Amino acid sequence: MIKIRLSRGGTKKRPVYKVVIADSRRARDGRFIEKVGFFNPLLPKDKKERVGLEAERIKYWLSEGAQPTTRVARILGENNIIPMPVNGN
Repeated sequence: MIKIRLSRGGTKKRPVYKVVIADSRRARDGRFIEKVGFFNPLLPKDKKERVGLEAERIKYWLSEGAQPTTRVARILGENNIIPMPVNGN
């Protein structure tokens, strides 16, 4: 199954995440198909540099059947790429 998920980078106690398209059987930080964005949780929520997404590529992969993880679904919902998921999903 193809997933849209976060891949951790950065240093100890200073994470930076890539939003990637990956096979669900691969390791979290392992091989991925395509990088489609980034997420920096250390920046304030109102900063533009906190999240960067390639909306067209994400929509393409969603149409191909890729499933976002819970956290990625919230990020995509906040950026109006997909409907905001309900809590507890």
